[in-house]
Amino acid sequence: MIVMSAVRHAAAGAAALLLVLPAPAATASTVTEPTPPVERFIDPARLYRTGTQVQPLADGPDAPDSVSALSWVVADASTGEILAARNAHRRLPPASTLKTLFAVTALPRMDHEEHHTVSESELEGIGSGSSMVGVQAGYTYKVADLWNGVFLSSGNDAVRVLAAMNGGWESMSRQMQAKARALGARDTRVVSPDGYDAPGQVSSAYDLALFGRAGLQDPAFVRYCSTRYADFPSGDWSYGIRNTNRLLTGDDGVDRYPGLIGVKNGYTSGAGNTLIAAARRGSRTLVVSVMNPQSGGGFAVYEEARTLLDWGFDAAGEVQPVGSLASRSGGGRAKTLPETKPVTKPVKKPAGEPTGKSAGSPGETPAGDPGEKPAPQAGPEAGAGRSAAEGRPGAAVSKDVDALSGPGKVVSRDDVPSRPWAGLPLALVGASLGAALSLWVWRRRSTGRGDGGCDGGL
Repeated sequence: MIVMSAVRHAAAGAAALLLVLPAPAATASTVTEPTPPVERFIDPARLYRTGTQVQPLADGPDAPDSVSALSWVVADASTGEILAARNAHRRLPPASTLKTLFAVTALPRMDHEEHHTVSESELEGIGSGSSMVGVQAGYTYKVADLWNGVFLSSGNDAVRVLAAMNGGWESMSRQMQAKARALGARDTRVVSPDGYDAPGQVSSAYDLALFGRAGLQDPAFVRYCSTRYADFPSGDWSYGIRNTNRLLTGDDGVDRYPGLIGVKNGYTSGAGNTLIAAARRGSRTLVVSVMNPQSGGGFAVYEEARTLLDWGFDAAGEVQPVGSLASRSGGGRAKTLPETKPVTKPVKKPAGEPTGKSAGSPGETPAGDPGEKPAPQAGPEAGAGRSAAEGRPGAAVSKDVDALSGPGKVVSRDDVPSRPWAGLPLALVGASLGAALSLWVWRRRSTGRGDGGCDGGL
């Protein structure tokens, strides 16, 4: 009876344990990870080929054949994908479109509310026949007014003064050259920061589109390049200046382009007419660069840019990209969607617990400050739906189980709050069942011997 009671108690205990034990928590190995965005290969060598490059899909439009420019590019300003191009890397004189690189380089370095008194030496060396806004030595100008002179009047005098404020003419050339390399513009050689014709000074339609796209990321740049009219100071009075980009102003019989943002036009006898133009239509922004049209007169550069912009907006989703304005160090691979990183909310570790990272690793707990959580990575949901306390740097992340194990999240067993039975080993269940089975077998054998029955199998 004692043995039978023990068996019954062991079986009951085993059954109770099976009922109260929770199901094992899901681990990363049991959850299927989402499929990463599909990458498509863009051959970076394609843009070095001569002639027009375009890849229309079924029933997609071919590139316009009415554009006579020696070199041009049509690109999506948001993704950097080049929709079509002609002789994209052909090196040609850029004229005043090089002022776009000047602005991308120098604008972030300057206080636009600063006032500066111009010296005679700052206006020395301006090339003969240069476009001017009317800067005079001995006059004091606000930096913002000088930038209006650069963008609206293409004033080489304003460029000279701003370059002097940024370390001087030669230093400015070196800064611009370094910026071009950082952007991935390998065709550009800077000799004269204002774009004036100089031996060896070249750029390409690819590089000019790069500079335009980079400028569009700076609100100050966009504000200047999209300004049509402004007052320029001259001592105690001022006079009006207007942007020489006819697509923006509609001057000289050139119709304004709807949604045009800017960017910069240029002309020299050596370069011919050049233009970087950006326009927005709906949710899309395009940037085009046009270098040296071969027919149509002095305003042909605007009409050819118009043709390319119209084509680019119509071709949305109808062509495969033939290149990318992204850095060429990436091996020519472009993602169909912008690459984003998820927001991470790491759980604060107990003081003194090793982090498993070496010193200096991104997101690492700083040495000497154990227990401080790393800042969440920026991502598409950064700051969304967080309380004021959570939005502050260093704010603790909640350990609430709903936040840790919400839909679509993989939870580590270490992150689940403990329960009274959470640490009970499953081995105890097996031991209990084994003991019950052993007692049952022993009882059967003992009973068999006493009754004269068989003690083995069949």
